[in-house]
Amino acid sequence: MKLQVRNHKAFTLVEVLIVVVILGILAAVIVPAMSNATQEASVGTTVHELEKIKRAVAVFQARNENQLPSVTAGDGTWGDLIANTGEYLKEAPANPYVGGENARVIIIGTSPDSSYQTAHGWIYNDTTGEIWAGGFDANDEPLPLP
Repeated sequence: MKLQVRNHKAFTLVEVLIVVVILGILAAVIVPAMSNATQEASVGTTVHELEKIKRAVAVFQARNENQLPSVTAGDGTWGDLIANTGEYLKEAPANPYVGGENARVIIIGTSPDSSYQTAHGWIYNDTTGEIWAGGFDANDEPLPLP
């Protein structure tokens, strides 16, 4: 009598479970790192947009005998910087660190935020021409999220 030997090529249940556990561990490590990457990207973009606004104000002053642009409080109201030809800014910049519907809102103020907020994206000092990103401190560093 001959014994038949089956030659099945398949994974055992134990091997499949080991792979699933390893994938679960990798996911637990990667997911928090990815959420941190999203926040880092919004901070980097906000800093870039802030530098762009500061350059636009400096160019405006150089071309207009050191006069400041007429910026008013409101949603994307950069006045002379966007008006007419858009030669200083093509569109109102957004602050992705604040995000939401208030990311383009400008307030008139004399100092940066003291804590994170979502009420406005930018702070403009109409006396000195200084600009701060909402949710950032005086050194253009992001304030901690709540």
